Amino acid sequence: MRKAKIMRIFEAGIFMPAPVHYRGALRRALRVIAALVLLWCGLSAASAGSTKWVGTWSTAPQLVELNNNPPAPGLSNNTLRQILRVSLGGDTLRMHFSNEFSTAPVTLQKVHIAVSAGEGKIDPATERPMLFRGASGVTIAAGSAVTSDPFPFPLQPQMELAVTIYFGATPSDVTGHPGSRTTSYLLAGDQAGRADFAGAVLTDHWYIIHTIDVKAPAPSAAVVVLGNSITDGRGSGTNKQNRWPDELARRLQENPATSHVAVLNQGIGGNCVLGTCLGPSALNRFTRDVLEQSGVRWLVILEGINDIGNGQSGVGERLIDAYTQMIHSAHARGIFVYGATLLPMYGSSYYSATHEAERKKVNDWIRQGGLFDGVIDFDQALRNPADTLSLRPEADTGDHLHPNETGHRMMGEAVDLNLFTGGDPFVPSGRSESRYLEPECGSVGGN
Repeated sequence: MRKAKIMRIFEAGIFMPAPVHYRGALRRALRVIAALVLLWCGLSAASAGSTKWVGTWSTAPQLVELNNNPPAPGLSNNTLRQILRVSLGGDTLRMHFSNEFSTAPVTLQKVHIAVSAGEGKIDPATERPMLFRGASGVTIAAGSAVTSDPFPFPLQPQMELAVTIYFGATPSDVTGHPGSRTTSYLLAGDQAGRADFAGAVLTDHWYIIHTIDVKAPAPSAAVVVLGNSITDGRGSGTNKQNRWPDELARRLQENPATSHVAVLNQGIGGNCVLGTCLGPSALNRFTRDVLEQSGVRWLVILEGINDIGNGQSGVGERLIDAYTQMIHSAHARGIFVYGATLLPMYGSSYYSATHEAERKKVNDWIRQGGLFDGVIDFDQALRNPADTLSLRPEADTGDHLHPNETGHRMMGEAVDLNLFTGGDPFVPSGRSESRYLEPECGSVGGN
């Protein structure tokens, strides 16, 4: 229909009449011009339907503590299968691996990916190997990271994947993520092509794996959640994929207006904002875990309770300074930043009148300071109405600091999904200010 309409326009009386003996040549010329116009329209439509890389799953690497190192027989010359759940779907993937905190190289001899069938099994029909610059294996230097070649894979939203690595030599100090909340499966020797890992040694940790990106339509984008053990899933169920960011990811996928939004969980158990507790501080890892992630449009910060619980009077002001720094850094990259209030802690080992005063100072600033682009009030959502300094009993693991599975669900449900419906990036001005933009066409945060 479009072609016929364009031809009618060109062959109608928009040009001065030509002599009869020129009309055939003129019509041929007009058809060439019309074809060029159609080509331009097609290119414009292709641009409008373009894709970009967006993170669909991530975890924050750290130096694995000795008590969380791989169990016997170890990783060297053996095969590890690790399970994860993505948020966003697509048809082309790439995967990042990290040896950032190790002092010696690590060799990945084979890396396979497949749909998980549960309990260490895979769907063999979905299995495919990854390549690294065309090779089946790669050696990652100490302190470095690598990315696989892009590869086709029919990824569905919320799909559980199994990543199977047959290792060569590995260092004694391992880069990984201890708080996986999922079971990994370790077998001796080269078992990369095996569908069933029956008899494997089990360990509830991740090693070496870092991030999966997906080629997604241009409107797609990711929200990074920066946090500590609460975001990492302490109190959620092992292999249940019900950390509060998981609950948020599920709700985003179920809502048509936000089904293009991925969630990247960058929580580390025992982590601090200001200094090195467990893992690099939030300030130290901010570039890696937030700014360098693919397709990020939003950031949620829920971190600071470990600084307060281990700190002294005045730590609240230092946290506010750190939040301000992170907000400005994110805004400069077009990322909206939402502040999440710190949960109640009365009855926990962190509680004291001094620490409570610092928590209140931080929460008051998050709510009223004016720098965050929005507020997610977890304090209000999970505090006990009968004693607002403590967690709701039904949401408490019993340590009076971490939410249980019910608490994680309540946190995921407390997030207003309208925070993630805007399509434009944050536009920096002379100062940061709260704003909300309606969707427009445009690519944000693509790598």
